[in-house]
Amino acid sequence: MLRTYTCGELNISHLGQQVTLCGWVQKSRDLGALTFIDVRDRYGLTQLVFNADSDGTLRDKSRSLGREFVIQVTGKVIERASKNTRIPTGEIEIEVVELQILNGAKIPPFLIEDETDGGEELRAKYRYLDLRRNPIRNNMVLRHKMAQEVRKYLDGLNFIEVETPVLIKSTPEGARDFVVPSRMNPGEFYALPQSPQTFKQLLMVSGFDRYFQIVKCFRDEDLRADRQPEFTQIDCELSFITQEDILHIFKD
Repeated sequence: MLRTYTCGELNISHLGQQVTLCGWVQKSRDLGALTFIDVRDRYGLTQLVFNADSDGTLRDKSRSLGREFVIQVTGKVIERASKNTRIPTGEIEIEVVELQILNGAKIPPFLIEDETDGGEELRAKYRYLDLRRNPIRNNMVLRHKMAQEVRKYLDGLNFIEVETPVLIKSTPEGARDFVVPSRMNPGEFYALPQSPQTFKQLLMVSGFDRYFQIVKCFRDEDLRADRQPEFTQIDCELSFITQEDILHIFKD
């Protein structure tokens, strides 16, 4: 591993330890003899300090770091003189003794901040930068946790998760299919599924009485407020049940 800790992990209990961190430069503050740099990863943010009195060459190197440079640093955990109680790592900082630039970066087209100055179109163009922002990352983490909870809940009710095919024969449903040409069979096409309807019914007939899937669906239709051409749904099917069974399972 290139790092011993993440940027959101260190606290006052780690004082005196030698650690190695990797991450992105969030911001830099040059105070003459001292340079402070905030380094960020998806777990949080840690303040680094470079002291000209300890190592002038290293401090000069730190002054060349721009926003979003990817760096690896090694140093000692020390207590911050001015603490920041708003973040978990706000009581400590890293007195850096070694700095390696893993990747340089151009000045980003918008601020990688919670409240950014980038408009929607600009952020969509540079999606890989937008994904570094906390609000976007938090949404991804929430989606992940929700999916895990769905799986745990349904597994506890004897549902089986089955991954159904994505390339299928076109079936008459409520919207137009996306079609995919077949190289092996010129002039013939696959369709992308509008839902796993055919396959989950096949599973019921086969005796898999409780099925679920967190599944991609595709519908070549006009956009709606709650529908895109590609969307994800929690798809379930059950056998030998009544309406009350369905309400009980999915209301809970």
